Amino acid sequence: MPLSRYSRAVQAIVSAVFLLQLWGCASVKPPSGRLVETFDATDRFARTVAVEPAQACEAARQALLSQGYVVSTVQETEMRGRKNFEVPSGHHVEMEIRVVCTANARPDAERRSNVFVSAVQEHYELKKSSNSASVGVGALGSVSLPFAVGNDSMVKVASETVTVPRFYDRFFEILDRFLETPSKLPSDEVGLGLMPYSEF
Repeated sequence: MPLSRYSRAVQAIVSAVFLLQLWGCASVKPPSGRLVETFDATDRFARTVAVEPAQACEAARQALLSQGYVVSTVQETEMRGRKNFEVPSGHHVEMEIRVVCTANARPDAERRSNVFVSAVQEHYELKKSSNSASVGVGALGSVSLPFAVGNDSMVKVASETVTVPRFYDRFFEILDRFLETPSKLPSDEVGLGLMPYSEF
């Protein structure tokens, strides 16, 4: 094949490859992910109470303690409560509830504090792993033996924020027991039932 014809053939192949690459880039579309946050206008995670923030958080602490939560206070007006749940088939759930109490932006005679609550469920499963056992034998050094030592560990498989309105309604109902004045602005959604493993 003459050199000119050969070079024309190479140029044609290169051009075709280049065009295919351009076509491939143009046909690739970005993933169309759906939004997981909608910022609805409900009062699911918050209530306004007629006490000072420190008093509101103290009542929240007592409410969590009354349900068996281990409470760690971050500040006078912020805390976290944790509770473990054991379910069949080696499944384990840990609930963490965070409470933050702030001064109301527009204080008046009835409403002086906002109580914000959010709960997260973390799911764990028991995973089994085995390792070869080795024993030191004098001058021979380490010798691997033909049996295994099992190590069981809990591995986190999921984490989700509790969004069921009834869960938070029940928390604030319990909070009201420890407040002199009931909380204001109840959730404007009808609850659909409690989340699994919650005990509110």
